[in-house]
Amino acid sequence: MDYPKAVLEKAKRLEQLLHRVAGGEPLAEVNEALGFSVDQEKLACAQAKYEAGGCTWEALLDGRFGHAQKVHSGIREWLYARKEKNEDIRAPQLAQEIREKFDVEVDPGHINYLLRKRCLTAPPGRPYKEKPAGEEATDVATAPSESIDNAGVFFPGGGEGGDGGGGSD
Repeated sequence: MDYPKAVLEKAKRLEQLLHRVAGGEPLAEVNEALGFSVDQEKLACAQAKYEAGGCTWEALLDGRFGHAQKVHSGIREWLYARKEKNEDIRAPQLAQEIREKFDVEVDPGHINYLLRKRCLTAPPGRPYKEKPAGEEATDVATAPSESIDNAGVFFPGGGEGGDGGGGSD
């Protein structure tokens, strides 16, 4: 696989970090010198990966180009199948199901991002509330017209009403 130059250089710098920390230099100083923010846990993971890969910098290359990957292909396929089966399910419910089934914490916004890539998202806005059975929709255009004989009582015109505050004193 062809890696970008920046990814290759990062792997080489990470190898330098491992050697310098193993040589006794403080992690904080080496982090600052090489432009990393590696903590002890990440250092241990990188060391294990480096040793398992034959102690070469190529072992420190990642195929994600530095991006964390929580939602692997198995979770994505389950997610797409689940959404296709039930179009009414929303991202917070899917996030909860992923947490229970795969023990992975995923933000509902990221789930929506993944679903958008497959055109599986619902239309924007809140879903319509269904009307109870037997209740008819009341639309302004179809509502019964009431008498409008007294329509001007509440809106006197031109300050003629007295205490309306619109007069000229």
